[in-house]
Amino acid sequence: MITTLFLDLDETIFDFKLAQEEALKRAFAQFDLEPKPEVLERYDAINKYVWQLLEEQKATREEILVMRFRMLLEEYGIQRDAQALQDTYEEELGVGHFYLPGAKDFLDKVKGKYQLYLVSNGTASVQDSRIGSSDLSSYLDDIFVSETVGADKPSIAFFERCFAKIPPFLKEEAVIIGDSLTSDIRGGLNAGLHTIWFNHRRQQRRADIVPEYEACSYDEILQIIEQI
Repeated sequence: MITTLFLDLDETIFDFKLAQEEALKRAFAQFDLEPKPEVLERYDAINKYVWQLLEEQKATREEILVMRFRMLLEEYGIQRDAQALQDTYEEELGVGHFYLPGAKDFLDKVKGKYQLYLVSNGTASVQDSRIGSSDLSSYLDDIFVSETVGADKPSIAFFERCFAKIPPFLKEEAVIIGDSLTSDIRGGLNAGLHTIWFNHRRQQRRADIVPEYEACSYDEILQIIEQI
């Protein structure tokens, strides 16, 4: 029986793809850059790449945040200050929030039935601002952001530090739900949790990271939780 849910934030509860696009457009406008669709798509690919460097402990958070914009600007031969663009983007990203369709209904259904903990690798100031602009905290028992915790998903250290801050629980009664195989699912497997890969974007599977369960909708997640 499941008693505890660890929920990823971006692309699990909040629509990060939309938030990222809107923030990039506003940031680019301040630097007289045209937010062409191909440039936004390329940024998304670079961003995913550098965050995996963080997950694999091959670069620090401070390095990857600027690196993604430096790589993008160099690739397109654009002369702009990568650090300044990064700072502006993060300010814009922290403005407001977008729930994924169905997320609020899902939260309403699980609130009170399970202990709910948010686990995010995002930058603390950005996540605090986005969460603060929403009613998300009213659903949660606690919020764990890696920058504040002092370790990043998928490291065992991240999860152990989270476990130490919550009431005693059994790992076999806990599940992590997230969209990232490399962060959420790998981390959950390493930590001994049940894992549900929320594959609502229909991402490609990986042979080296196999989730215990896969769901493409919140209804499927609910069904899986009830059957574990």
